[in-house]
Amino acid sequence: MVLGLSLPAFTLVHVIISLIAIAAGLVVMFGLLGSKSMPGLTAIFLLFTILTSATGFLFPFKELLPSHIIGIISLVLLAIACFALYGMKLSGVWRPVYIVTAMISLYFNVFVLVIQSFLKVPALAALAPAVPPAPPSGPVFAVVQGIVLVFFVLLTIGAWRRYKPMTFA
Repeated sequence: MVLGLSLPAFTLVHVIISLIAIAAGLVVMFGLLGSKSMPGLTAIFLLFTILTSATGFLFPFKELLPSHIIGIISLVLLAIACFALYGMKLSGVWRPVYIVTAMISLYFNVFVLVIQSFLKVPALAALAPAVPPAPPSGPVFAVVQGIVLVFFVLLTIGAWRRYKPMTFA
């Protein structure tokens, strides 16, 4: 039981939170490219991304895993992103700080989504078999993760160059 839910039910809640965070984050990312602030959707993205990382620590575990390290780094980045956005109002250097920290946090969520997809979707698992507790591996998995990384690097650079908010309170 986790928070009064069975482990499968809690896992479902965690997955739904993660998918909301990713969907909102992708819309926010493309909004940044168009220099659109989208304050409501940005708040949803940040909140659900924080919840994704935080709920990840509620799963039973015996030792610190790579997923926990990603969660810790993501929470630190999200704290910086929230401070840059809400505390410093994206002034000066805080605009690129926000963009980079928020987009790396989104990337981490998508990175984990790809791993979980290769672990849980039978057709993908056949392309990149994993030997538990190791994550999926092999050339197909590496290519997919490489494409995701390049996508995020390019779009983060694009957002850094193009996002010039008028005002964002």
